[in-house]
Amino acid sequence: MVIEWIRRALSGKTAPETMAALREQAARMPLLAGLNEAELSRLIELAAWVLRSKSFSGQDGVRLSARSCASVALQMALPAMNLGKAALSGWNDVVLYPSPFVARDIWMDGIGLQHESESVLIGQARQDGPVVLSLPDARASEQLDGWNVVIHEVAHKLDMLNGPANGSPPLHKGMQQAQWSRVWSRGYRLLCRMLDRGIDPGWLDPYAAENPAEFFAVLSEAFFELPHQLKLDSPELYEQLVLFYRQDPAARLPEPEAEPAQGPAF
Repeated sequence: MVIEWIRRALSGKTAPETMAALREQAARMPLLAGLNEAELSRLIELAAWVLRSKSFSGQDGVRLSARSCASVALQMALPAMNLGKAALSGWNDVVLYPSPFVARDIWMDGIGLQHESESVLIGQARQDGPVVLSLPDARASEQLDGWNVVIHEVAHKLDMLNGPANGSPPLHKGMQQAQWSRVWSRGYRLLCRMLDRGIDPGWLDPYAAENPAEFFAVLSEAFFELPHQLKLDSPELYEQLVLFYRQDPAARLPEPEAEPAQGPAF
């Protein structure tokens, strides 16, 4: 089994049953609604590459099923669907836990003292390491509710393609760094001011105000899951994300039946 997997990985081929599992899983996911056949085929091919090129492992007793791996791979591939394999390069492992997990971080302060802290997380993307996810939360992210831990961590990985995550990923030809910086800085400052004044940001997760890197990751979640609300309330940010991800989810996903909650007008 392992030898066959290595052979297929080196040859760039995916087993037919894996392709079938990806296509069946994609049909079950509201997140992927509206993709045309060409887009869906491109997404599945990229997800198959993710499964071939990344090592998926379960921790603390997690038993990985074909359906679970397909779900995670499809969600990882969605932000990079029109960016290609290079967007998901530079890391090799996907680690899945049965629940939120404890992450330990070590850092040096300004005077050279070493510190260590622990956090309970549902997802983590390390610049020098894997994407780590709580499997139940990753599976719950298939829905269109504005919250997606897989897309969130992939957004961090994209942000890290040009250094530590800071909310300023490498832009494509034709995009303007000055415009990106202006739009994102203004949006982030406005959100922070709103929260400081006790104003409810509506549909937007307040965690976006943690720092500019989290602002980019949380807005990326909203871009793929609540595109109509984001486009209505923050058209400039939405347009920057359309240019960056080379996708327009608002054009393919149905508008919500309920009146959208009032959000920030960035």
